[in-house]
Amino acid sequence: MSKEDIQKQVRQAFDRRVSVRVYNGEKIPREDMEFILDTAWLSPSSIGLEGWRFVVLEKEQVKKDLKEVAWGAQAQLDTASHFVLLLAEKNVRYDSEAIRQSLTRRGLTKEDDLNSRLALYQSFQEKNMKIADNPRALWDWAAKQTYIAMGNMMTAAAMIGIDTCPIEGFDYDAANQILSQHKVINPEKEAIASMLSFGYRLKEPKHPRSRKSREEVITWET
Repeated sequence: MSKEDIQKQVRQAFDRRVSVRVYNGEKIPREDMEFILDTAWLSPSSIGLEGWRFVVLEKEQVKKDLKEVAWGAQAQLDTASHFVLLLAEKNVRYDSEAIRQSLTRRGLTKEDDLNSRLALYQSFQEKNMKIADNPRALWDWAAKQTYIAMGNMMTAAAMIGIDTCPIEGFDYDAANQILSQHKVINPEKEAIASMLSFGYRLKEPKHPRSRKSREEVITWET
């Protein structure tokens, strides 16, 4: 397949993609969902942290409870083939075990090398981002990285004819409490960042998708 063929295929997937709120109930093959989830697993993250988890939610009682607090996911929770929770780690300060483990995964095992990199991350969090002593800001930093994985999952799904809808419309405190009660999350270590539904659209959208003009959004500074 040529570069032009690939470009055309990707563009067609993006042109077709819309946020689908009502699905037809058809089940996505397991191998297709595993392919999509692999694109999340293999996604990049800031400093290689991978401060995330992706939970495929199949427990009907948890879905039922979430529906009570997720105004933006009412139809999706009822009709989607699969429902994924994107979770972000809480304790991601430069001196945390999470960051130390991310370095050892990448082969930095010598203590001097580890300490040198951790000092760099300390400067990054304290001086550049100014988040080192703010637990909420640290979680926000980890949470926004999950959107890289979300985008990759949505693109992968669109490429193979599967529809999606990203969801932020829910009570975050209540959702975390529900997920904690059902032992889906460890509230000391993680919290929900967003949700993502998957399935096949029940019908085509009523209105054409609109975007700002390309010239308004994309500029080249030369």
